[in-house]
Amino acid sequence: MNSVKNDIQSIDDIKILVDTFYDRVREDKLIGRIYDEKIGDRWPQHLAKMYTFWQTVLLEEHTYFGSPFPPHANLPVDKEHFERWLSLFSETIYDLYEGAVAKEAMWRANKMAEMFQIKINHFRNNSSKSLI
Repeated sequence: MNSVKNDIQSIDDIKILVDTFYDRVREDKLIGRIYDEKIGDRWPQHLAKMYTFWQTVLLEEHTYFGSPFPPHANLPVDKEHFERWLSLFSETIYDLYEGAVAKEAMWRANKMAEMFQIKINHFRNNSSKSLI
């Protein structure tokens, strides 16, 4: 890729990040099928939601309103899947960007993966209790 990398600065940068990342996810042998089965033909809507999520998290432009965890609660995923997700995300960030916001994206992705794993395990072990 480009030898001079900029930081994530705008919604256009977020869109490039999200589109590149999910192109890689969809091609991945371990997690691609899980995403395709869950999302089906709603990829445009999913990508639009991910644009607003990362725009809110990284650019502090509050365009995302929702709860990220509930759609993930029943996914057939474990540590191996989260590690692959993080690997693809890290590679995408590294290939495209560098700077403080790119580092923040990596930190946030790691924390999100950690939190989702804990919540999924808790939900599986306490399935009679509400998510909220």
